[in-house]
Formats: sequence, C-alpha cells, structure tokens
Amino acid sequence: MDSRTTLLGLTAAAFLRITPTDAFVPPRSISHPTTTASSVARRLSNPRPSKPALLPLAVSIGLGPESPPPNTNANATATEERIILGEDGQPLPYITDHEPYRLARLSKSDAAADEWYASLLRDDDDDEGRPPSFFLGRVSAAAYERIVTPVTLEDEPVYEYGHEEWTPYSSRRLPTSPLYPAYGLERFGLPVCRRGAEAWRFFDVGGLVATDYSGSVDGMGKDANLTPRETADAVSELRNKGAWLDDEACDARLVYVNGRFCPALSKQTDLVKNLDSTYFDGNHALSEQTLTYLHRLPDGFTDELAAKVPDETKGFLTSLKKLSGPDHSVGEPTSQFAINNQQGTAAFAALNSVKAGCVAYLEVEKKEEEEESKPVLIPVLIVNAQTPSGGKLTGDDHVGVSFHPRLLTVVHDEGVLSLIQSNVDLKENSDEAPRATFVNGYTQIFVGANTNVTHTYLEESGGTVTPRVEMSDEELDAAKLSFRPGQGPDALAPFVSNPRDVEARRPALRNTHFQAIDVHVVGDQGSYSSTLLELGGSGRARIAVSASLLRPGASAAIRGFSLSGGAQRADMRTNIHHIAQGTVSRQEQRNMVGGRSTASFRGRIRVEQSAQQTDSEQLSRTILLSDHARIWSTPSLEIIVDDVKCQHGATVSDLSEEELFYLRSRGLDVATARNILMYAFAEEIGSKVEKAIAGEFDDENGLRSRIIKKLRIIVPEGDKALVGGEFQSV
Repeated sequence: MDSRTTLLGLTAAAFLRITPTDAFVPPRSISHPTTTASSVARRLSNPRPSKPALLPLAVSIGLGPESPPPNTNANATATEERIILGEDGQPLPYITDHEPYRLARLSKSDAAADEWYASLLRDDDDDEGRPPSFFLGRVSAAAYERIVTPVTLEDEPVYEYGHEEWTPYSSRRLPTSPLYPAYGLERFGLPVCRRGAEAWRFFDVGGLVATDYSGSVDGMGKDANLTPRETADAVSELRNKGAWLDDEACDARLVYVNGRFCPALSKQTDLVKNLDSTYFDGNHALSEQTLTYLHRLPDGFTDELAAKVPDETKGFLTSLKKLSGPDHSVGEPTSQFAINNQQGTAAFAALNSVKAGCVAYLEVEKKEEEEESKPVLIPVLIVNAQTPSGGKLTGDDHVGVSFHPRLLTVVHDEGVLSLIQSNVDLKENSDEAPRATFVNGYTQIFVGANTNVTHTYLEESGGTVTPRVEMSDEELDAAKLSFRPGQGPDALAPFVSNPRDVEARRPALRNTHFQAIDVHVVGDQGSYSSTLLELGGSGRARIAVSASLLRPGASAAIRGFSLSGGAQRADMRTNIHHIAQGTVSRQEQRNMVGGRSTASFRGRIRVEQSAQQTDSEQLSRTILLSDHARIWSTPSLEIIVDDVKCQHGATVSDLSEEELFYLRSRGLDVATARNILMYAFAEEIGSKVEKAIAGEFDDENGLRSRIIKKLRIIVPEGDKALVGGEFQSV
C-alpha cells in the first residue's frame, strides 16, 4: 500500500467498497453515467437493461489532495474518448457551439429588463439602433463597446495539479451540456439588473423596467445659461433647501440642473471645474491618469488595482480577480460566483460614461503651510438639482427622462478635502408637466498618501411622501367618525382622500435615483470618511458605496442613514475591501422605515489574505415604524486571513415603549414623544454632516429642521396594542 494512504482514506474506501487508490482520485462532477468506448461495445453486445453497469466511484475527502495522487501522471492524456449515455442508453453528442443556448434561460421579465436597459443607451430620436452621442470622447466609446459586446462563452481553463492556478474547487462542465452565460449577461457585456439576482433581490426591478426613461434632456452636453432673474430665483430656492454656500463659505461650487452645468450658479477654480465635451475632443490635454480613472468600472470589471498592493510573499499585487490565491479568489467578474457578490453597479456606471454630458472634476494638491494654519476647512460643494420635467419640455409627457451626473475627485498626497454632494428639487411649484425621472449618478474618489477626505452625500430629491399610508380603511373610517366640527376643516382634511390613493398618484413615485460611489485609497495612511443621508421622496432610491483600501495604514469610515415612507423602495449597499496590511474600517448604518415602504441594506466587508492586522467594525440598526413596513438588513464579513480584529451586527426594533412612557409622563403627547426618539436616532448620523451645509441648530432651513419635517410625515399615530403577545404600532 502506498505510504500516502491515510487512515481516513482507508475508512472511506472500506465503507464504500472501493480500492484504497480510488479514495484519492481528484474530485470531479458526475452528472451522467460515464464509461469508455470498449465498455460500450461490450454492453451493446450483451445488454442488461435491468441492472446498470457498476462504475468506479471517485471520493473527495476534506479540501482535496496536498500532493499528486498515487499512480497518476500529471502529463498523461486520455487515450479513449469519454462517452456519456443519455436516459435512453444512447451516447449523447458533444456540444462545442454554445451560441444557440445563449438566450435559453432568458425569461420574459429578463427580456423586459434588457430592452429597458437598451432604451437608455439609445438617443431618444434614434429608431435605427445607431450608437448614441458620445460627449466624453473615447471614454464614452470604450464604455459603449464594453456594454454591447456580449461575453464569450468558453469553459474555465483546466490546470494540472501543481500549477499555481490549480484549485480543487473548480467546476467542470460535462461535454454534452451547453454553456450558459451568467444571469444578466445574456445580451450585454456587463450584468443587467435581474429580479432574482442577488444584487437586486429586494429591489423593485419590475417597477423599474416598467417605467420608460428613454427620453433625453434638451440641450444635453451644453451649458445651461440662465437669465439674471432665473439665477436669482435658483439661488433663493437652493438656499431655502439648504443646498447653497456663498462664495466666501466654499472653496468652489459646481451646480448642475438636470445634468447640465450652470456657469451662473457655479464658482470654478483651476482645480475644480466642469469638463465639457471640448475636453475630450483633443483640444484640451487631459492627463493619461485622469482618462484611466474615468475608464474604471466598479464590481471588479476593471481588474487592475488602482494602486500596487505590497505583499510579503508575492511582492506587489495588481490583479483584483487573483487576490487570495486560486482557492479564495473571486475570479472572473463575469462568472456567476463573482456576480453573486457584486453590487450590480457596473452596467450603470458604464451607462453613465456613455450618456453623461459632462464631468465635475475636482483635484486637490498638497496643502500649503499658510492653509494648514486655518482653523476651519472650507468645503467644495457639488449640487445636482432636477426640475419636475427633468429638463425635457417637448415630446410625449408619458415618456420619462434620464440624466447621468458624473464626479471625479483626485486627492494627491498630503491633501485635505471636505466634499459635499447635494441632490435637491427645483421649480417644484412651476407649471412644468412632471415626467418620470431617472438619475444615474457615478462618483469616483481617489485618495492619496497621508490625506484626509471628508465626504457628505445628501439625497433629498423627489419631494415628500404621503403621510398615514399605513392606515387601513377601517382606521380611516374611524378617524372620520371621531372628527368633531369644532376642530376645523384642517383636522378632517387628511382623511377625506385615501392616503394610499394619494401616494399612488404622486408624480415623484415614478422617479428613480441611483448613485454609485467608488472610492480607492491609493496612498499609505490615506483616510476617507463619508456620511450618507438618503432622505428623498423618489419612488425608488439606491445608493451603492465601495471603498478599496489598497495601501498599508489606509482607513475608511462610512456612516449612513436611510429614511423611507409612503410606498418607497430604498436600498443602501456598501462594500469595504481590505486588501493592504494594517487597514482600518468603521461602518454604521441606520434605517428608519415607515408607512408601507420597503428598505434593504447589504453591507459587505471582505478581508483578503494580504490584509493582515485588519481592524474592522460594522453595525446596522433599523427602526420599523409600522406593521406594513419591511426591512432586509444583511451585514456580512468575508475573512480570508487569520490575524484580524473584525466584528459586525444588526438590530431591528420598534421605538422603545419604556422611553415613550417616560416622555409621555413628562406631559408630551404620543406624536411628539415619538418624534423626539426618532430624531435622536437619526441625529447620531446627521451630526457627522459637514457643519457648513448642515446649518445652525435653530436654522429653519438647516438640516435638523428638514429632517424633523420629514419625520413628522412618517411618524405613526395611535397607541400601542398587544398583538400576538408583542407590542406593535397601530
């Protein structure tokens, strides 16, 4: 017996009645009976249909062999072709052309999603399938080519034992089975949203693709020139919405309305400016580094890391798909395994590159000595505003419009930056016919060595949701019966119309807001800290943040707050990727879900083999304000290395009954007591917002006042009831 035969192998061999050598055969997938040509000839000459032929059984114990199996030759090749029999006992043909099977698994909902995405790629006046207008030159052309070129259907490479890429976890396709593309890649080169896909599991994909956003903004690619009167009105409205900083209060300010740059509302500098189409036609010399950054796609579809990662054993790591070796790597981004762990933003980031009319460009150099003595860091403000019409005043009102804000931020070594992004509505009271609006934003941030970047992102577009949508018809009837004439008409007004019907007719419920934020810390000791507030009233909102820590000592802190009510669908996704050694991350997510809304949070932290001494913490807290609200909270840790300190957790609860009782015992009514607790919950995140944009504590247009107004709309009414042994809001 070979000396490498172990006791475990002997036990398995004895139990399964196979030879000890067979217990060490490398594992392979067996879906159909397999045999050789000679055995088939013997079977056909003496058929025994009632008793199938006995086949050797391959057994895999543990994680696979650590040395070449006995009696095997790594360079040997099969001398006889494998023959696989079907259920009828006849040999099955080998499949070498997989193109006829590319769309075999495409359902009707998948086909609708593909057609919806294709409509966004086209210009709204194109009926012949021509490529759209490219405002970003070769950046747009390369992204378009990446989208429309389908993935190649080919098997994964098979490596022999001993090869550096060999792994026992590789999958094998039977030669008689077709090869299908991963879900979402049937027609395009980047995965499109799918209702059953992991990245879109809890999102309203059906409602998204059922809404037509194929219209384009009038004048896209050109500056929006405002008259002095329009400029004054816009400044006043932005100031009232807390989305304005005067020239002396900000280092720079770039304002976009419906995706078009507004010079009259902006304050540009040499390093903070708008890049229009002329910067991409060869007349302006953009650096190769800038173009490389603009070409990057999230979710691993740009494989080259934004910075070289030092590794003790391999020198420098440069490939994302090969991190942590063949046994633990994510592999090709187009594989089903990789797509299941992605955020689903690559296709929309590429769409942004194709359709964006301009780029907000922000560059930060090393801070000068005289600037270091300043007590307060002056922020840079980027405003993206939208009007009810979405900037399209012609054509069919039933056709929605889409625009694609883009921001590129590059912070060089020893730079300091406070960045504010604000999304608000304009001209809410105008006579513009409202259109369904799709905002597809893409923000890229590259953080150098010994830098400090503070990022505030505020999403407040889409108006406000309808209150009391959680009330049933019986509760509404009871509220009407309890109305007393002496209370005045305002007390009865909220109950005259069914709140659910009012919410269903709200124009902004058709709006969709997407934002992808892709951060790369490319310098030693670089620091990125962000505060994200999702407060808008759009029917569908999705914010996806990805932070890659590529150098030793890099750190990232992500704090998020999501407020949803009415019939909204809100989604917040984060991905913190620890790649370099000694990196630190902190994440806290808070969700408040009321009315009949649905929210989801997916926080992923992945620690690679090269990221020893990682320190990471993640916490998600959620308050459900009504029995009809729903939340899916999924914090996750993927740790490949052993020398780390990581923790994560999640809580879901209602407002504390004891705290409500305490406040009510001090003379407060139910609604006020709940508002106080709700605001205290939100203030933990809101207090981290840049002070310049948050405003003073008693400012009626400040962030605190705006949050309180939104909380009053979704605060539940009535007392607690004991339902099923637990207290629930009614």
